[in-house]
Amino acid sequence: MIAGTAGSDFVDAYGRRLLLRGVNLGGNSKIPSSPDGRTHLPGSLDRCCPVSFVARPFPLEEADEHFSNLTRWGQRFVRFLVTWEAIEHEGPGIYDTAYLDYIEAIVDRAAHHGISMFIDPHQDVWSRWTGGDGAPAWTLESVGFNPESLHASGAAMRHQEMGAAYPVMQWFSNHLRLGCATMFTLFFAGDEYAPGIVVRDEPIQQFLQRHYIDALAQLARRLSGYPNVAGFGTMNEPGMGYIGVVDIRSARQDLVLPGLAPTPWEAMRAGEGLPVEADQIDIRGLRLARIGRKPLGNPGVRAWKDGQCCVWRRVGLWDIRNGEAVLLKPDWFRRGSSGGKVCTGSSSGDIFNHRFLVPFLSRFSAEIRAAAPRTSSQFFSIFIEGSPLARMPSWPQDLAMPSGLVNASHWYDSLTLTAKRWTGFLAYDSEKSRLVVGPRAVSAYFRTALAAIKNHSTARLGGIPTLLGEFGLPFDLNGRRAYRTGRFDIHEKALAAYYDALDANLMSATLWNYTPDNTHDHGDGWNGEDLSVFCVEDGGGRALRGFVRPYAMAVAGKLCSMSFSLRSGLFKLEFIPDFGIEAPTEVYVPELQYPRGFSMEAEGASASEVVHEADFSILALHPLQGALRCTLTVRRRRG
Repeated sequence: MIAGTAGSDFVDAYGRRLLLRGVNLGGNSKIPSSPDGRTHLPGSLDRCCPVSFVARPFPLEEADEHFSNLTRWGQRFVRFLVTWEAIEHEGPGIYDTAYLDYIEAIVDRAAHHGISMFIDPHQDVWSRWTGGDGAPAWTLESVGFNPESLHASGAAMRHQEMGAAYPVMQWFSNHLRLGCATMFTLFFAGDEYAPGIVVRDEPIQQFLQRHYIDALAQLARRLSGYPNVAGFGTMNEPGMGYIGVVDIRSARQDLVLPGLAPTPWEAMRAGEGLPVEADQIDIRGLRLARIGRKPLGNPGVRAWKDGQCCVWRRVGLWDIRNGEAVLLKPDWFRRGSSGGKVCTGSSSGDIFNHRFLVPFLSRFSAEIRAAAPRTSSQFFSIFIEGSPLARMPSWPQDLAMPSGLVNASHWYDSLTLTAKRWTGFLAYDSEKSRLVVGPRAVSAYFRTALAAIKNHSTARLGGIPTLLGEFGLPFDLNGRRAYRTGRFDIHEKALAAYYDALDANLMSATLWNYTPDNTHDHGDGWNGEDLSVFCVEDGGGRALRGFVRPYAMAVAGKLCSMSFSLRSGLFKLEFIPDFGIEAPTEVYVPELQYPRGFSMEAEGASASEVVHEADFSILALHPLQGALRCTLTVRRRRG
């Protein structure tokens, strides 16, 4: 079980270096259990009934079943999803104690199965009312939005209203819409870009950040006595909003996806019910291109409550005069309320990271730890991540860096994720904006992309540990063929390619995701996504051979290399022993990869099978006296 961090490593109480492998639990934690919050249901945003997230991701009575699955599959470390809405949905400062009780009970059951975790305060494009999940509806109302009219006004795109017409994997484009972009701007930079916008006499940035952190602190206090809770994430995939936008009339170049792509100026006008058209983006050949203009929202339908006008009109960025929209300060999000240049020459991502995200990360770390000191000398690790629209954050030299940080960045094979196609010989390098062709080139690209994340931890974050917080693939790949054939060979190959890259970089990771109530018809229950490795309709776990594979769980020394071949079953491990650590190096070996058993060879160490269950074994390696290096080779038995 993880005890903390040491330099770039996760360590246990013996001082062994840990390689953490697990899942995100779970995709359905984004939506309420009562009333049913699955996004394909037209009434799932109805606010007439009390909401509850108890039993997300699963009822307490099912916890042992699901944690047993993860243990057998070698998934001993979990990124556990909660949302701000789940904790504080009823109103500011009103916490759902039944939900907090439930989470505490789930954490306790995980401990009984030897599963550790960190808490992920999850959000996507701000909230369910802006096309995603995360924040309560009252956060939108606090700045004057009418949550019920956001879709019709063009301020959000929601599955609930569009049903079967909802475009595949386009929820992310809500970052361009007025609702999501406004709320993230106010949350991170309201002091700079929205002076004078207050809620209950409190500046809007302080109001939103205080309630967000206080809600998570409620949970942190509950979990401070559980040693299997390693720490807290700061916020899943935080949005940049309009921060750093040079001219609100210009199209965003950092976010181009199929669908409507309004400029900030178009989004603001549509939100006030003015007739507006925006660019329509689609795939042409091997690139995204503008194919025309389409209406955004509906004339006369406003995103704002009666008696409230656009928050950006209130700060003087624009106005309506004689029925016409008049733009007054097109460079407002570049210059700020002071009128001076903000980070002149920097990209919008750099402005966001240095001026706004890093101070928030620092504040979150300090306040969560102050609210929930541990019962020993340990403290919660803080798992940080940046905006998916910007480079990973680095820590400025003029700001003290908290101890115990972890780089929990995400990475996806974007072509497979968005197109829902897997070939094995095509990928898209989003950093270099180029197609990668050929099986070897694709494998090399995967390894290089993950190496860049780990190298960032070393070069720009003081050598902190790295855990890949999210990666994965859709299970409705290639026209949902697996659901017709019952075969998940393609998924196994794709997952194995990702894990090969993880092993090459000796990286810890949590796979997206495990959703207990996943179905073929509605996937994970959220915006048409279907990435769960668990589905009852497929007998439980699916594509298991792709990710249930041998790995070094705990290394008494320095891990040098590790590799596994899905095709041959050959597993190799090399490490430099530390004779000051009394506990052995432990290796997880699943029966799934070795149906007829396995043979093992060790050099520089004695190897023995210390745990033998029906589904897996755990090998223990003790270094021989004087050994400079230890190796382990595991092979499949034939016949």
